[in-house]
Parts: sequence; structure tokens; C-alpha cells
Amino acid sequence: MSTDPHPSLRPFHLAFPVHDLDAARSFYGDLLDCEEGRSDPHWIDFSLYGHQIVTHLDKNFAARPLVNPVDGEQVPVPHFGVVLTMSEWQALADRLSAAAIHFVIPPTIRFKGQVGEQATMFFHDPSGNALEFKAFASDDQLFAKD
Repeated sequence: MSTDPHPSLRPFHLAFPVHDLDAARSFYGDLLDCEEGRSDPHWIDFSLYGHQIVTHLDKNFAARPLVNPVDGEQVPVPHFGVVLTMSEWQALADRLSAAAIHFVIPPTIRFKGQVGEQATMFFHDPSGNALEFKAFASDDQLFAKD
């Protein structure tokens, strides 16, 4: 019997506000290389590594800058992202660095030498939404406790 409670994960769906759809299209479509799906004048669907994210226009949206301490860093909350393979994570980190993206927390290894060691990076989209992309040398560390 499998110990994995979700042997075939399904794509998640996340909808969130942005103040400018053109800036969102450039950021998610061009910079993050997300394939664009359906859209209308008030929203755009994107495929973020196979997951459905939807940017909804709110011209008055302003993200609230909140942080929480994690492993000596001030992590923005809320945030979202994807757990990538290490090679995907490195390719994205290189692409974002080459594009001179401002990192809230630059590409780094968190919990070095501990359970849950991971590569991580944080940055904001043009509307101030925080994103984190991470990777593990071994995926069994994703939920490891000891």
C-alpha cells in the first residue's frame, strides 16, 4: 500500500489581484515563461508549471508588505510558487538574475545541513504579490520532520 496520500497530484488553481494586466502578462508570460490561456479585459489565465493561476484586474490593488522570520530571513507573506527540480530552479534563478529582477531573498540554500534543506528565492510581481520558488536535492525532504 502506498504511503503517498496523493499519488497523482492534480494542478492547483490560484486567482489573485493585479493592478495592471499588461504588466502581469509581461511578468508571468514573458519573464516566467508561463503559457497564457484564456483571458478577457479583466483577467488572464496562465499555466505556472502546469498549475492554473489567474490574474484578476483590480486597478486599486496594493499588496500589503508583511513578513515572517524564517531561518534568519524576513519572508514575505502571503506568497505562492512552485517546488521545482533543482535544475529547473537553477535555470529560473539564472533567468531572473539575468533579467535583473529585484529579489526579496536572493537565490540561496535555506536550512543548510538540516532536515528540509532547500534552494529558495523570493521576489515580487509588478503588483507586489510575493512569489517563492524552491527545490530540494531530494523531494522526500518536502515534508520531512526529522
